[in-house]
Amino acid sequence: MRLHLCAVGRLRAGPERALIDDYLKRLDRTGRALGLGPTAEHEVEDRRGGGMSAEATLLERACPTGARRVMLDERGVALSSPEFAALLARWRDDGCADLAFFIGGADGLDPDFRQGGDQAVSFGAMVWPHALVRVMLAEQLYRAASILAGSPYHRA
Repeated sequence: MRLHLCAVGRLRAGPERALIDDYLKRLDRTGRALGLGPTAEHEVEDRRGGGMSAEATLLERACPTGARRVMLDERGVALSSPEFAALLARWRDDGCADLAFFIGGADGLDPDFRQGGDQAVSFGAMVWPHALVRVMLAEQLYRAASILAGSPYHRA
């Protein structure tokens, strides 16, 4: 199952970029044997100032046709790491070829676009900067792969 991280904004070199690269590299090593990956990042940027609606259009274009869609949003369901891993495994086992995760910009995801998702997932009730959400998503994807592989990385 190919994984797609679709996010508003371009992430420059820095600590967040380094963390994401590290976790995605770990995910690639662990996940491929489990049928998770490769992972592609799709960054979009609304240069015309069209707001959430314009960002939604760009995110839509970045998403592969037929992909299952996961919206990262504070109104989504909060999953434990093992629950998240089990969800990924179920979608993989059901034959999902592409799984796209969407991260909005400063104002979040357009409500109409968000409603078109297959699942909404929250990293808690707090609002997080979108760069940190990318780091947390990359880490949770790696953690899910390590859980499915039986690795000792997840110790909960």
